[in-house]
Amino acid sequence: MTLLARLASDVRLMFRRPPRQQYGAICYRVKKKSGDVEVLLVTSRDTGRWVIPKGWPMEGKCAHEVAAQEALEEAGVRGAIETETLGAYTYPKVLRDGVQVICKVQVYALEVTDMAKNFKEKGERAIEWVSFDEAASRVREPELRHLFLAFKQKMADRLSAKAVKQTPVAKRISAK
Repeated sequence: MTLLARLASDVRLMFRRPPRQQYGAICYRVKKKSGDVEVLLVTSRDTGRWVIPKGWPMEGKCAHEVAAQEALEEAGVRGAIETETLGAYTYPKVLRDGVQVICKVQVYALEVTDMAKNFKEKGERAIEWVSFDEAASRVREPELRHLFLAFKQKMADRLSAKAVKQTPVAKRISAK
């Protein structure tokens, strides 16, 4: 490696920043009649692409609490937020000053139990309930796509385990 190439490499390393941390929520609901699971997508305010509610850390709040707060502010949804992360994804974000940074979003599941009529960013974003597969096809970030599909499997496992628990023992035995 030439001295010039090594200096260029060192300079690039000096200016490389670690990803900026954000927290987000995959908001979901189980339809009562069909048992189908839907997830919530919102549009970003700047580009209009489909994303999940997410935001920057907040002083005094745990990561999962920030995810729940962002879901309320951006989509008007409240519910039970899980404290264990589903995973994370990265994406490039252009800041107000024009600088592009990489953000890493730690994602939590939020089961929606209530939707507010009025919320902070109402009218600034489109909101839509869709299937896991539809959500995965709409988002641009491959890692977020993977999180939707992995969560789809996790929910299918949860719901089938719940159905088995609710089936009377005598009925399960006679079915064998």
